[in-house]
Amino acid sequence: MRYLDEYRDKQLVDKLVRAIKHASAQKIRIMEVCGGHTLAIRKFGIHRLLPSNIELLSGPGCPVCVTDRISIDRAVKLARIQGTIITTYGDLIRIPGSASSLNQERAQGADIRIVYSTLDALAIARDNPGKKVIFLGIGFEATTPSSAVALWEASRQKIRNFYLLSMHKVMPPAMAALIDQGVDIDGYIGPGHVTTVAGADMYRDLVDKYRISVVVSGFEPVDLLQSIYMLVEMKNNGRYGTEIQYKRVVTAEGNVKAKEIVAGIFEPATDSWRGLGPIQASGLKIRSAYRSFDANLNFDLRVDPVPEPGGCICGEVLRGLKRPDQCDLFARVCTPANPVGACMVSGEGACQAFFNYQ
Repeated sequence: MRYLDEYRDKQLVDKLVRAIKHASAQKIRIMEVCGGHTLAIRKFGIHRLLPSNIELLSGPGCPVCVTDRISIDRAVKLARIQGTIITTYGDLIRIPGSASSLNQERAQGADIRIVYSTLDALAIARDNPGKKVIFLGIGFEATTPSSAVALWEASRQKIRNFYLLSMHKVMPPAMAALIDQGVDIDGYIGPGHVTTVAGADMYRDLVDKYRISVVVSGFEPVDLLQSIYMLVEMKNNGRYGTEIQYKRVVTAEGNVKAKEIVAGIFEPATDSWRGLGPIQASGLKIRSAYRSFDANLNFDLRVDPVPEPGGCICGEVLRGLKRPDQCDLFARVCTPANPVGACMVSGEGACQAFFNYQ
């Protein structure tokens, strides 16, 4: 199958592994900031193919993992309001809040529905005019355009019972925050899907300020190994910048139309990331022209902050400071069937990826 078989070709993999081992003498710490990459690295055993001087770190690339407990508590509070229908993508319903989860609320009778697109949520609002339908907007640059389109359509179709709780985030400020917080990173494996939409130019300020390299990668073994080789070569040559390995999909400018739609609906805002805390301009809030659809403005979402559960090191895992298997709860108390922390919930979370591909 084109774009699959050749990117899993054993001869190519062996050739890249030899090239990496030949090129890499100094220590290099590389972080992936995409849940799809975290999953692929563990699934294909990429980390086992590399020499010991190359360390791969898993960063804040899983959208549901970086959604903090306060955000989940707000979603739970919305679900408890009489006459509401909560619509969401699947993984989010299992993320633990401080005292409950959306899954628990649904078991107790709350109307919480899993949808596969924001337009499905909009259709539910259109079909239930007597209910207030709230879509929980989550994800990075790759999923934000669909939320923007939903709000644009809700306005155009005059669907007044549709709301969005924006938990959308953008990646470069978090990548900068990790460096500012002292995490030792020599280069980033840039997220493929995110960059397909946003464009590789999104990393320009990050690269220039921190003199760090970003290589945007695909998701197959050859993609990842080639990206690692490119980062090693850049470090060896004392060079930094943004390069695209995933050229069959990613461009410098990205999806211009999608970015225009997002910019017309959302504006940058400070947002809180699990493990990293509040980061300026890392979130997206709904512009005032669409305030009638903003769940933050149309419902009382005040909740008290609650500490993370004892023993959970999800925040440190998301910063690349610890591996999941260094957590005392990992695979003992915390499992995919009984997740204590958010990193064990999603299939793209580092803890579940470690658990499934030990």
